[in-house]
Amino acid sequence: MKFDILTLFPELIKFYSNYSILKKAQKEKKIEIITYNFRDFTADKYRTVDDRPFGGGRGMILKIEPIFKTIASLKIPNSKFYSLIGKSNFQQSPKKTKIILFTPRGKKFTQKIAHQFSQLERLVLICGRYEGIDERVVKYIADEQISIGNYVLMGGELPALVVMEAVTRLLPGVIGKSEFLFKRISKTKGFIEHPQYTRPEIFEPLKTLTEIGFKLKRVKKNIKWRVPKILLSGNHQQIKKWREKHQKIII
Repeated sequence: MKFDILTLFPELIKFYSNYSILKKAQKEKKIEIITYNFRDFTADKYRTVDDRPFGGGRGMILKIEPIFKTIASLKIPNSKFYSLIGKSNFQQSPKKTKIILFTPRGKKFTQKIAHQFSQLERLVLICGRYEGIDERVVKYIADEQISIGNYVLMGGELPALVVMEAVTRLLPGVIGKSEFLFKRISKTKGFIEHPQYTRPEIFEPLKTLTEIGFKLKRVKKNIKWRVPKILLSGNHQQIKKWREKHQKIII
């Protein structure tokens, strides 16, 4: 799968993408990540990408021209570009590609949407900055608007990384044995999550605090945090029932 990320700060994307699962997935050619800087598609010597909003108001707005030129340079078979210049100018179908714009006004990103995106061949992620982005990008370029939560960030780079990581982990072969991952996907394409424990079976927090140098006074002794007995029983049917009882479906 290919991720094209349009941003004013490609270094942010490159740094994060060079670690852990994303790095491994690139090395194994499960994904390809390419960043594009809007400033590389400007025409003036100052590489201007923003301007004051028409009608007045605070802040600066990202201009449509560098964004449009960046998208056009990729020759993306986007449905809105199809209607603009005609299908004959593209060799590929737009069905396996989506252009996403990150905005607080967008549709809330969910596990179900991550699954839908994982069925594509290419995701183009537009990262806004400053006070906002020219609305014509929304109207004539982006296929979808996505938000990762009910709050405002300084830009779209973090949402782009969130979406890219959530989608990548769903691709076959990226995380260990994929059959175990897909057993935890619900019928509605949500993710089934339940409490997890590992060794030690008994953890003593006060003892541990003393070991690392805390001077404890007037505290309860022999506090022990235990793993639920059922998980230590070896009874797989009972363990399965316990997990189903405590599970939560992340949509």
